[in-house]
Amino acid sequence: MKPRVFVTRRVYPAALAILQEHCVVDYQDSHDTLDAARLVRRLQHADAVVCQLTDPLTAAVIAAAPKLRGIHQIAVGHDNIDVAAATARGIVVTNTPGVLTEATADLTWALLLAAARRVPEAERFLRAGKWQRWDVDLLCGADVSGRTLGLVGFGRIGQAVARRALGFGMRVLYASRSETPAAVEQELRAQRVPLDLLLKQSDFVSLHVPLRDETRHLIGVEQLCQMKSTAFLINTARGPVVDERALVAALEEGLIAGAGLDVFETEPTVTPGLLQLPNVVLLPHVGSAVTSVRSLMCALAANDCVALLTGERPKHPVNPQVLAPLENE
Repeated sequence: MKPRVFVTRRVYPAALAILQEHCVVDYQDSHDTLDAARLVRRLQHADAVVCQLTDPLTAAVIAAAPKLRGIHQIAVGHDNIDVAAATARGIVVTNTPGVLTEATADLTWALLLAAARRVPEAERFLRAGKWQRWDVDLLCGADVSGRTLGLVGFGRIGQAVARRALGFGMRVLYASRSETPAAVEQELRAQRVPLDLLLKQSDFVSLHVPLRDETRHLIGVEQLCQMKSTAFLINTARGPVVDERALVAALEEGLIAGAGLDVFETEPTVTPGLLQLPNVVLLPHVGSAVTSVRSLMCALAANDCVALLTGERPKHPVNPQVLAPLENE
């Protein structure tokens, strides 16, 4: 009998073709999200689930899925999944790293440039019919070339953002839990510094850390107060890394010059105040929203799901310790 896989929301067709060759697929062909109760009902007979960031794979949901062997996330982040609970049950969790690196780095730069040069504000100004003439101080923004870029987190995406900074002649600082090889630092002309020094010296602070207990509200009142009044904060990581109420106050009071956000604390809700501020650029979590990238992410999750259910090793385990006992059986 073929294993049964539940696909929680609409995916690109390539993923379905991969799954259907080896599995019975229960596919919710809809953009609608499932709450925990409905998710539990659909997981009762599932050997694996291909899921997305909107799916609450909590400890309670995992405990109520008796046959579940694999959770396969179409994303790099997995803060919607209780990985510890899955690991305790011997359930393998996978994600889709690597393929969205360049797309997310590109969008980081789009936000950075849009915030610095007031691009959305300028477009709104023009569309509203307010542009009457060229003025010497019309919608003047901030310099980017030659300035200092501070990267909080220096993994794949942080390094890709740093690589793009070379073309702008920027000084690059980074703060990271782990050291980066000297050859990489030299290639990217990047210097590792403590977070507080990075905040004080950077003209642009860009966040590239996963959401963990220690990174939740990593940027709060204290950190925003350390930044230059002319600096910009860019977040394409996870919304809860930033205390958004503190950010609203900082923007309103001019503690920093502006921000560019692709992610939010309680998506899709935007913290009150952000929508009204002219000096913040807001996007609806589209960091990896390139058709080729999203299709490949779906295919990677499907391939890892099939690998697990057919006795092969998934390529992108989040909790590889679960695989060791399975491989020794």
